[in-house]
Amino acid sequence: MGQHLLLLIPSDSYRAADFLAAADAVGMDVVVACDQNQTLEHTVSGKLLTLNFLDLTRSTQRVLSFSEHYPIVAVVPTEDRATSLASVLSKALNLPHNTLAAVEAANNKKILRERLKQAGLPCPDFQVYSSALWPETIADGLDYPVVLKPTGLSGSQGVIRANGPDEFVAAFQRIKRLFDDPDIIRRKGEHPEEILVEQYIPGKEVALEGFLLKGALSCLALFDKPDPLEGPYFEETIYVTPSRIPHLLQQSITTTVAKSAEALGLTEGPIHAEIRIDQNTPYVIELAARSIGGRCASVLRFGTGFSLEEIIIRHALGKPLPSLEREKQAAGVMMIPIPQAGILKEIKGLPIAKQVTGINDIEITALVGQSLVPLPEGRHYLGFIFAKGKTPEFVESALRQAHQKLTFVIDPSHDIHP
Repeated sequence: MGQHLLLLIPSDSYRAADFLAAADAVGMDVVVACDQNQTLEHTVSGKLLTLNFLDLTRSTQRVLSFSEHYPIVAVVPTEDRATSLASVLSKALNLPHNTLAAVEAANNKKILRERLKQAGLPCPDFQVYSSALWPETIADGLDYPVVLKPTGLSGSQGVIRANGPDEFVAAFQRIKRLFDDPDIIRRKGEHPEEILVEQYIPGKEVALEGFLLKGALSCLALFDKPDPLEGPYFEETIYVTPSRIPHLLQQSITTTVAKSAEALGLTEGPIHAEIRIDQNTPYVIELAARSIGGRCASVLRFGTGFSLEEIIIRHALGKPLPSLEREKQAAGVMMIPIPQAGILKEIKGLPIAKQVTGINDIEITALVGQSLVPLPEGRHYLGFIFAKGKTPEFVESALRQAHQKLTFVIDPSHDIHP
């Protein structure tokens, strides 16, 4: 019967190919579990499963039954919404795991803030409100600017800055409408939603990619985000590593993220943290119990060329890990933003953009004919640009040059009206 690795991959994940390639490199038989029906599930025995990632009890029963015929020795989630099920499955299968309470705390902005505050870690002032409230009753009593965030969404979806009462009311109502989106209901379930309102933190933003081994944090990479993220929406674009901020501040960031993971109860596997730096004080804004999203991990290589996904899988299997030291070369990725809502009609300049010195690859993930929705309602990108070079400055420049050579022709007649 052999041993099998169970990959929990949502149907819209960018990361399926990378994790499957990593599993192949490790030499594991893979079972792919998806949250939508797989047409080939009944024709490919022991390879595919359809699971409801929100129904932890029924999905666990199904996996346990499946494992009687195809023994599962590791469970790896690729996205936030698979981490809770991964925790429950791993516990049921007697595999190492983060607790359900820990991963659910990481997935909920309210609980994350509460845990950080209880641990005495830097945390902006915040309040959480039911989306059923009238925002006009709240708006006049706030100290602006503030940032509004759905407590259970990720990837900057629904995150809006408000500089005064009128902007607050408009942002609150806009987020409230998001909760009726069928896609969000499918991913998050139908339950009352809350909106986090917190003080806006000025300053630079960085991202830390880390790995926990028995509670000890190794910083795999610290990414600068050179584009200002000041609102009203917070669309991430360029990530570049190694970071150019002072070494002592980098150490402070790593220490703060380690204490934050401990405050949540996370002990094993990858974590991804978003950090704001205000007057040399790092504030953990997000802390996810999974690795970096999208296709961004493609720029990371460790030891003698191991991918991040291979390290994650080797850890889940209890295999020896290679060196967690990242390659010396600077690297970066640009998540190509959606400039406007509409239908993608044409992509111009791709061959020329790929010829920019330092560019490794450009992957366009949006399809011609696809309906595009920008932030804050949307959560996808047009694609990804990858670059490597001697210095972070060179990499950042290459990414910007390549992006400038791309043109996306969008028909705005199909628009989203906030």
